[in-house]
Amino acid sequence: MIYWCFFEPDKKKERIKALEEEMAKPDFWSDKKNSETIIEEVNYLKNTLNKTKELKDKIETSMDMLEELKTTRDNDIELLLKEEVDELKEEISSLQINILLSGPYDKENAIFEIHSGAGGTEACDWANMLYRMYTRYFEKNNYKVEVIDLQPGEEVGIKSVSMLVKGYNTYGYLKSEKGVHRLIRISPFDSNKRRHTSFASVNVSPLFNNSDININIDEKDLRIDVYHSSGAGGQSVNTTDSAVRITHIPTKIVVTCQNERSQLQNKEKAMEILKNRLYAKKATEEENKKREEELAKVKGVNSDINFGNQIRTYTMHSYSLVKDHRTNVETNNVESVLDGNIDMFINAYLKKGVVC
Repeated sequence: MIYWCFFEPDKKKERIKALEEEMAKPDFWSDKKNSETIIEEVNYLKNTLNKTKELKDKIETSMDMLEELKTTRDNDIELLLKEEVDELKEEISSLQINILLSGPYDKENAIFEIHSGAGGTEACDWANMLYRMYTRYFEKNNYKVEVIDLQPGEEVGIKSVSMLVKGYNTYGYLKSEKGVHRLIRISPFDSNKRRHTSFASVNVSPLFNNSDININIDEKDLRIDVYHSSGAGGQSVNTTDSAVRITHIPTKIVVTCQNERSQLQNKEKAMEILKNRLYAKKATEEENKKREEELAKVKGVNSDINFGNQIRTYTMHSYSLVKDHRTNVETNNVESVLDGNIDMFINAYLKKGVVC
């Protein structure tokens, strides 16, 4: 049985109407960030309603086919009906997860980071492969992505990359990717063609609206360094000290930004990220034990980036397999996963917290 109360179409329609009334006001664009947030929510709600209607129509069609089978045995219709049912199960499961994301920060945008771990050149190449995988995933889900810092590897790949990822329920979906990712393959950098194991970590935290953050930062607690940018950005890149690294000395939190064209813009962006991290840290420390355990997930990955801490293993030799160690979901289509098709892992992780 399908519980349509999950979808609450009437409440969603009422919410859309209220938001569209806000959008019609003359001063709607006076606060650009708030305006973009409202538009994202409207698009999300409309998309959810459309998907719900499509699913309802498919189910009604399947029911008609089932009634026909009761009176006339038809192998072709029976086979088609089985295929439809399998597709419906997947679509309903995905839609339920989308609708039921209700964590305290699930609807926030996200700060998404990848760091190479143990393995040297191998790890930098693996971090770059993950960067490509997630970029493809972001594109498929129409997320807006802004790279704020990218540190290239000494020979190949990347040491780290930090991105702002924006969209509805972004953090809710991406939080499942926090952890250490392990790669097993024949190294393209080993002339003896030996099997190597590489590690990289993914860290995800909510990107709060700065107007919601009530936190003061003492300038004396900051160490600010400037250096040459290493990424794309025009003729001035690598000729001026525009990149900024801010270290919050008491907490040892380090934030870097090099994507903007000026040192001032990079500093402002880095300060915004620093405020977010300090805010999350403060929230964790001030809440009671239960709340503290819940928000500990927000703070990111603190484990070593090496063997024994991985959440997922990507094996490319001597067999092909991607396995998530938290949910036991696996697939032998490694190439598809590395091309950004990771919904099976994200959905399986989120289902663990979904109460129907």
